[in-house]
Amino acid sequence: MLYSHDADDAPICSSGRVFDHVGITVPDLEAGIAFFADLFGARELYRLGPFDSAELPAAGDGRDWTAAHVNVPGARFTLAMLQLPDGVLLELFQYDQPEGAEPIPPRNNDIGGHHLAFAVTDLDAAVERLRARGLELMNGPIVVDDGPVAGLRVQYFLSPWGMQLELVQHSVSSLRCVSRMTEVSENFSDPGAGIEQQAM
Repeated sequence: MLYSHDADDAPICSSGRVFDHVGITVPDLEAGIAFFADLFGARELYRLGPFDSAELPAAGDGRDWTAAHVNVPGARFTLAMLQLPDGVLLELFQYDQPEGAEPIPPRNNDIGGHHLAFAVTDLDAAVERLRARGLELMNGPIVVDDGPVAGLRVQYFLSPWGMQLELVQHSVSSLRCVSRMTEVSENFSDPGAGIEQQAM
């Protein structure tokens, strides 16, 4: 399915807070909360559910509630909203129904493939922490030798349920690059201001 775009349309999110949260389905909600709390300092803000399609009113077109709202027919799920130390929100879902869900997360080359990246100040120490927890590490670290983010170091690894994650240690060059991109994005609604800042 192709996305129809009108160049004259304004973005639906154009000012203020645009990004709200990331939603992730985990096989065990308690274990997922513990994982993000232990490694990344997340704290649980609230928990909702369980929501069961068998106990909720059907949609106007006859579909059950979870088919109509979350695109999963016959579902039963619980969710928890976590907050990372920098304010980023992670919403974890545990589905108990329906049975037969794919137990392996999508690969990076699969449609919908994704990863979460976390910034660290000492990549080597962080990698040792992962290794001590028995987590699977990809080969690495990957080091960027030149270009706008020269000195950037990253390490990919897998969560206990196989989701791909990344640790990022910025260099002076990569921090400057990110800072410049942030300055431009803050002036995105005023093209003249963005051009002026780049010229400076």
